Amino acid sequence: MKAMILAAGLGNRMRPLTDTIPKPLLEVNSKPLIVWHIEKLSRLGFEKIIINIAHLGYMIPEVLGDGASWGVKIIYSDEQEEGALESAGGIVKALPLLGDEPFLVLNADVWCDYDFDVNHDLKNNLAHLILVSNPEHNQKGDFALQNDRVLNQNEVQYTFSGIGYYSPALFKDLGYGKSALAPLLRSAIEEEKVSGELYKGIWKDIGTPERLAEVNTD
Repeated sequence: MKAMILAAGLGNRMRPLTDTIPKPLLEVNSKPLIVWHIEKLSRLGFEKIIINIAHLGYMIPEVLGDGASWGVKIIYSDEQEEGALESAGGIVKALPLLGDEPFLVLNADVWCDYDFDVNHDLKNNLAHLILVSNPEHNQKGDFALQNDRVLNQNEVQYTFSGIGYYSPALFKDLGYGKSALAPLLRSAIEEEKVSGELYKGIWKDIGTPERLAEVNTD
């Protein structure tokens, strides 16, 4: 299974830090956020990693190179000319690099100890989402979970972690251009094609300078 790290965001909430450096290169314990992900992906058996780049994107290949330092092959999906295409749009552009098999996608700006599964079986689903308990900045949550099925709405809602496994078929009707992932997922959920799980380990959304400082303190 291939993995894709979404690293093309503008990082507006992280300013002024992201005025001069892309968010994935901000450091936790003197190591870029994205490197923590690459190290774990390599350790867990992922061999090819696609990374999309946009805002100050040229800096990311300068730091990471081709991935040889971690025993992986890094391939870049360059969105610098168009500007960030958002999550689904970025995945659509990268589909030729991802291939015909299911793949893992994760946000570069999350901090977690979740173990990515290189052998995850989607079965007949279009997606499998990792949900977490709601943080303070998203107390209403995003999706519900009943047994192993993701629902759009229920009494108890959870937050989407930014980590998911996807079939290329989920994106087959989506044209090239800027496009958010949530509407696509909600449509698939209505068709009962999305499974999920609640992860109870460490997970943090590094979306602001304060949250970055908090993780570094911890």
